[in-house]
Amino acid sequence: MAKSSKLVVARKGRVLMVRRRRDGLWMFPGGRRRAGESERRCLRREIKEELPKLKLGPLKLWKEVKAKNRQSGRRMSDAIFLAKKVSGRLKVGDRKEIDRAVWRKPHGAGLTPTSRYIRDKLFPRRGRR
Repeated sequence: MAKSSKLVVARKGRVLMVRRRRDGLWMFPGGRRRAGESERRCLRREIKEELPKLKLGPLKLWKEVKAKNRQSGRRMSDAIFLAKKVSGRLKVGDRKEIDRAVWRKPHGAGLTPTSRYIRDKLFPRRGRR
């Protein structure tokens, strides 16, 4: 099982991103799995904590990422879920962890390594592979 779960949802050329308070880096919302918790349940709990007004539709597992970050040496172990339907306001719930949630273009922001990996796989720049 993956150590954490991330949510990717796109709408009109923009993706849902949250900004970490501690370093100002942007990431796809989600978080670490608790003991005995499934990846899907982890993601729903994390979204409820981070963005309590957001309602998720059905979730589809896109990929489990188990890799080592070449720059930091940190191991990634994430279950990446896609959602086609979300509704509700982007009101931040856990202000100790994140300070902002927005719909933004996937490129042009400082991202965490895992979110950069996800972005490059799902939203490659035109002309690149």
